[in-house]
Amino acid sequence: MPVKERILVIGACGQIGVELTLALRKIYEPQHVIAADLRDEHPLLKGTGPYVTLDVMNREMLHVLVIRHHITQIYHLAAILSATAEKNPALAWHINMQSLIHVLEIAREENLHKVYWPSSIAVFGRGAPRQQTPQHTILEPTTAYGISKLAGERWCEYYHERYGVDVRSLRYPGLISYKSSPGGGTTDYAIEMFQAAVENRTYTCPLAPDARLPMMYMPDAIRATIELMEAPADRISLHSSYNLHAFHFSPTELAAAIRKHVPEFEICYQPDFRQQIAESWPESIDDSQARRDWGWKPAFDLESMTVDMLQNLQQLRKKN
Repeated sequence: MPVKERILVIGACGQIGVELTLALRKIYEPQHVIAADLRDEHPLLKGTGPYVTLDVMNREMLHVLVIRHHITQIYHLAAILSATAEKNPALAWHINMQSLIHVLEIAREENLHKVYWPSSIAVFGRGAPRQQTPQHTILEPTTAYGISKLAGERWCEYYHERYGVDVRSLRYPGLISYKSSPGGGTTDYAIEMFQAAVENRTYTCPLAPDARLPMMYMPDAIRATIELMEAPADRISLHSSYNLHAFHFSPTELAAAIRKHVPEFEICYQPDFRQQIAESWPESIDDSQARRDWGWKPAFDLESMTVDMLQNLQQLRKKN
């Protein structure tokens, strides 16, 4: 791997950012992967490489950081997620959009090698097919988060077509992880369900029993992100955002998978505003273009993810 690359991970203390930063530091020299966030440094990142406090909304601060550290790649992960965004849509739009424009403009001005920005299944709305949602289809998001992600996809493609910025993106499904806390997304219920099972608590689910959604285990999401960014430029046919899929399930199906290992686990249902969000999203995703272009293939299914999640959460509980 070329040591000349200098990588900045913005939002490094978030659910994706922690694990992505650690993975990048295993590939590149750790001192060449700068973790940045507005929050205090995440405990899992301490001692693994450089950390800086950054407000991505401060364009000048970001620009100085890029120049000072000779940054060549940016992974821009900072955002207000779906459930949180619905509580303050205008703020979510402002932060999600303006921060992306800051990153794209600096990438253009400084001729950065690559930019990564995550999109989401939230870009799809009720007009898109819910089963095997294709890469190219009707995009009519009904949430503030989805609207910002759709606009972001168009900006990414615009900066590639107009200025030649090599920006790459994935439409993440719901992401499940035991290492870092969820950040206010509609699919966070899955992580909360695992935590409740390990702690012998009855879980109250904010979605309906049959609310099936696309999901992915975090190790697969991290690997997909890095594989996309490491792929040769001539293999990348999309600079808006690639569909990405691993498996899909409903709360009832996840509870059944958990009960195979925790038979006494109990769940009840009290759907709230997140159920309406879930109803506007796909149930499964067609990611054949990602598989064709750069060889994407998930490693985890529902059963193997469930086993790994429960084992790791149980170990963490014993340590604490």
